[in-house]
Amino acid sequence: MLPSLHHAAVALKRASSVVVCAHVRPDGDAVGSVLALTLALRSVGVPAVPTLADDRDPSETYAWLPGYGLYVPAKDLEAPQVFVALDTPIPERLGVAQSLCEGAETVVVIDHHPDAKEYGDVHVLESSAAATGELVWQLLDALEAPSDPDVALCCYTALLTDTGRFSFQNTTSASLRHAAEMVDAGVDPSMVALHTYQTRSSASLALEARAMSRLTCANGNAVAYTWVEDNDFVETGARPEEAEHLPEAIRVVEGIEVALLLRQRGSEVRGNLRAKTSTDVGSVARHFGGGGHRAASGFTVENSTVEQVLAQILPMLPGWSGA
Repeated sequence: MLPSLHHAAVALKRASSVVVCAHVRPDGDAVGSVLALTLALRSVGVPAVPTLADDRDPSETYAWLPGYGLYVPAKDLEAPQVFVALDTPIPERLGVAQSLCEGAETVVVIDHHPDAKEYGDVHVLESSAAATGELVWQLLDALEAPSDPDVALCCYTALLTDTGRFSFQNTTSASLRHAAEMVDAGVDPSMVALHTYQTRSSASLALEARAMSRLTCANGNAVAYTWVEDNDFVETGARPEEAEHLPEAIRVVEGIEVALLLRQRGSEVRGNLRAKTSTDVGSVARHFGGGGHRAASGFTVENSTVEQVLAQILPMLPGWSGA
């Protein structure tokens, strides 16, 4: 066990109030980690509440997870004794919950991003972990939490989604062993796959069709990119979180090294990068003030357009010839 996990468990078990939060625009790892830790803490008598870094309702994509109904808006909470930041490499990504973090007596940070900063008081930073949910799973022993199928389900969903169904470069023998432990604790892998990857709305499919109709290969076919904009969501009826599948839909293009999805939202452009080879897309995202992993990263550019971002980013990606 990492010594830092023990330190985190000590701080949490002594707490009279805990708020658990992840980054803005939470993905499967963020949601799964937050709900898993909340449920685990409650099981050992620690009063814990999950909240969101966004000032909106939680994503319906993961509404089937245990504990989803426990979310409380950050604006309705007071600063806790202990604030836990999960899967959040820098405090600015806590969004509207950052003030709760700043007002807490103790801040515990649990994260697996390679560029994570040591903000707060207790740090569980392990970039070799495939997902933050994998670190939460390891924390259970230190918390002396019971083997709970609901907690295992949330951790498994976190691990499954951040490894791309155990297909990304971050999949390790350790992550597969932890996944097996979660299955032994009561997780049904086929059920998780059904909810996560095999249940799509017609609006989500319509959005994907639009994005795929714009698919473009660049940099000598080393890069495939596409984009979506506000009108696409309005006209298809797709929810913002239903764009989460799009980077992986691009990534399957044969022969490419990097997949790029751009989302024009008002005057800002959000980018998601996925690498199929050894290309470090995390360093590319950090050039634009974003971050992430070698194989998966994201960034936001203010006051820009898709065309402007493409002009800046394509020369930084494999295959660029200056054309």
